Amino acid sequence: MLRGSCALQSDPLPQRPVWDRTFARLGEDWVFLFILGTVMAALSFSIDAVVLVCFGGRMYLHEVLKDIHIILQLFSWVAIPTLLVIFSAAFCQWMAPSAAGSGIPEMKTVLRGVVLKEYLTWKTLVAKMVSLAAVLGSGLPLGKEGPVMHMASIVATMLTKLLRYIKGTIENDARSTDLLAAACTMGVAVSYAAPIGGVLFSIEVTTVYFAVRNYWRGFFAAVVGAMFYRLMSVWFMGDRK
Repeated sequence: MLRGSCALQSDPLPQRPVWDRTFARLGEDWVFLFILGTVMAALSFSIDAVVLVCFGGRMYLHEVLKDIHIILQLFSWVAIPTLLVIFSAAFCQWMAPSAAGSGIPEMKTVLRGVVLKEYLTWKTLVAKMVSLAAVLGSGLPLGKEGPVMHMASIVATMLTKLLRYIKGTIENDARSTDLLAAACTMGVAVSYAAPIGGVLFSIEVTTVYFAVRNYWRGFFAAVVGAMFYRLMSVWFMGDRK
């Protein structure tokens, strides 16, 4: 009996098969990337909506002042963009100075394993989003693919932390880097509804060596983001182009 009981106590605990753990991780990645795509589509659409409001207000004021005085009309045409640019710079400097710039050089650095303090935080996300909407609303000829890539990386980092908190797992630096690489495809995908262009853009600007395993992650996230971005444009703005 003693020998049998010792044998029973020494039996290893049952473990999940390797294929089961692998498919569970893959399914988790699909859900993560789907949520990331939908969130970034909503953020990009919100920025576009604010930009349209700024343009509409500027044109409305221009038409109202046309019948009053041409000097006031010209002053408003110059003053509104200037105020928006000043607000964008001041808000970014006050909220999170790390949000300045396009974000592409910093993402290259992060993907190479360098930790940049305060670069992937919610404050940087808020500063980036508000400042980007203001500067685009001013009418400056700037693109938003770089800042949106930075915003997607912040959202991916926050979702990763939330997932670790829910599951109670420890941080996996390699997997976090893979998900950040997939998030970088959002720059073009949710800005111009171009998933293939998003993947190619992320490969071009983020890193010299782009892991093959991240292709499907980036493409799936880009497709989800582009699809929801176009759906929101049709639902809320009637854009059927």
